[in-house]
Amino acid sequence: MISQLLAAGFSGAIRALTGARALWRCAPSADHRVYYGNHVSHGDFVMIWSALPPALRRDVRPVAGAEYWQRDGLRRYLIREVFNGVLIERDPAQRTRDAIETLCEAVDGGSSLILFPEGTRNQSDEPLLPFKSGLYHLARCRPELEFVPVWIDNLARVMPKGKLLPLPLLCTATFGDTLRLQADEGKDAFLERARGALLALSGNGQGGAA
Repeated sequence: MISQLLAAGFSGAIRALTGARALWRCAPSADHRVYYGNHVSHGDFVMIWSALPPALRRDVRPVAGAEYWQRDGLRRYLIREVFNGVLIERDPAQRTRDAIETLCEAVDGGSSLILFPEGTRNQSDEPLLPFKSGLYHLARCRPELEFVPVWIDNLARVMPKGKLLPLPLLCTATFGDTLRLQADEGKDAFLERARGALLALSGNGQGGAA
């Protein structure tokens, strides 16, 4: 009960502090989905998670770096008890289990996922970094999954590095049309298609501004 109240409180606080809103180009659905977004801040998954309808939110788990979220007791409590995150060791040498196997287990348990295929926060001038291969390997292992691109706009400025309080800027999460791995689609082709679908939501791709 306490964890549920905290989750609702976090969601409300994020929307209030960032002026967050969600734009949907696909219909919200309880089907198993992977919401994948651009990565500019540690607050990214909270933004996507908060933008989901409450009925879906409880079954959606963020995929997060274990090294960051296990640094202290508060972070461990938040990621495990409030957000029910799936923790992955970024350093392969530290892993005791295959990362894709861990994600598949979460999906098989009835969860949808939030992840960031750039693999690290984008601190460059490029709108989107190249995707790591994990998105493809997950799609290949679970081809029934729907993948939903989510472009987060303004969060880097709302929550700038080193600042205590968010700036009062409107933050938008745009949910694009779903896609799936096609028959005989290779890794490079799938990752480029998935990346293009996400970039199109930003106004920097062929899809225009959200």
